[in-house]
Amino acid sequence: MKHSIKKIFSNLSAFFILTTLAILLLALLIIEQKTSYERIDILQNQKKIISTLNNLKKDDIELALIQFNGKSNQLHHEIEKLQNLDKYNYVGKYFFNNSDEFFSDLDKLSELTNDFNHSAHEYYIKNLVDEEQKSQKLKNAFYSINIFLDSMTVKNIMYAQKKHMLIEKIAIISFVFLLIASFWYRRRLKSIYNDLLYLYAIDKQQKEYEIFSQEADAIQLRMNRKPVVAEDPAMKDPLTEINNYKGMMSSYSNKKGMKDSNFTSITVLEIDNFSKNKRTLSQLFTQTILKKIAFTISLHEQATDVIARTEYNQFTLILSRASKEASFKDIDIIRQSISELKFKEPNGESLVVTVSGGFVIKPNNQPLEDSIKKAREILLHAQKKTNTISQIRDLAEDHL
Repeated sequence: MKHSIKKIFSNLSAFFILTTLAILLLALLIIEQKTSYERIDILQNQKKIISTLNNLKKDDIELALIQFNGKSNQLHHEIEKLQNLDKYNYVGKYFFNNSDEFFSDLDKLSELTNDFNHSAHEYYIKNLVDEEQKSQKLKNAFYSINIFLDSMTVKNIMYAQKKHMLIEKIAIISFVFLLIASFWYRRRLKSIYNDLLYLYAIDKQQKEYEIFSQEADAIQLRMNRKPVVAEDPAMKDPLTEINNYKGMMSSYSNKKGMKDSNFTSITVLEIDNFSKNKRTLSQLFTQTILKKIAFTISLHEQATDVIARTEYNQFTLILSRASKEASFKDIDIIRQSISELKFKEPNGESLVVTVSGGFVIKPNNQPLEDSIKKAREILLHAQKKTNTISQIRDLAEDHL
């Protein structure tokens, strides 16, 4: 069963979204966990304030009352802080359902705080009437609120532990899920990459390779309907092992849609003073020259290009480039590379071989044969100078 690349990448996209959401959830839970510790700190701070209120000295009653008023107001302020923190207690509200219990505890704490403040206020007023009774009432209030604060602290510690366990479970599940999914998609992406390598390979040496994806299988079937130049001797020049005219037409037909936005140039290169009828060199030596020139041209060939030996001393190059200037520049580089080749004749003398060429940009609506014909006409102009590449504008300049 072949797998769909589209489906794999769609699932991979969903996987990245889920992963992002899981990380976001963990981040929010960790941030919210901080509020649990802030609650505990506030409750502990309230115990310190209450302890301070319980131990105020009555020697200076005015100072004691000032301290009392400040500390008692701070107690109520701390309760307000606890109420505000509950706004961000999403886990408690939606997972543990303890928000109502927490507000109930805050109401109870507020009530106990009022009782304690009232008892403390009565005790610190300089009135010796019922002082012992007021002292005992303050101790009872102090004991009650401390017990309740301890119980709230324990509840919040237990709540923080539950939240920590929730974060821990989500983190472990997310890690296991990410680990499995990473290996899973790594195998699939590697299989897709192997499909691309197989389709890209020219020699197709892996005859027993089993294609993994539906899309690669469809491309392979489509490719098999067309002759492969590399495997068809009838489409290759036996001497240079590059395309012949028939192979050039077939390769161009297969590659012309690979980069539709590019400019397609046609160049016909002919070796200067190297016609078959006027051959002065040995056949073996001329074959060596033709092979080396063909090899030099092939060094500049890109995946979308087509090169061919179309006549005895003539090569046709079909280049696909992003601009006309880039195409002409590459052709001129090929001309220069050929002119730099060094050959030694059997008698030991050095021989410099040059080429001339006719360069045209093929219009999209024009058949390839017409563009080749036009390039050959321009080639005649270049051969008047030798070792040069001519364009249509060069013909126009000569007519002026």
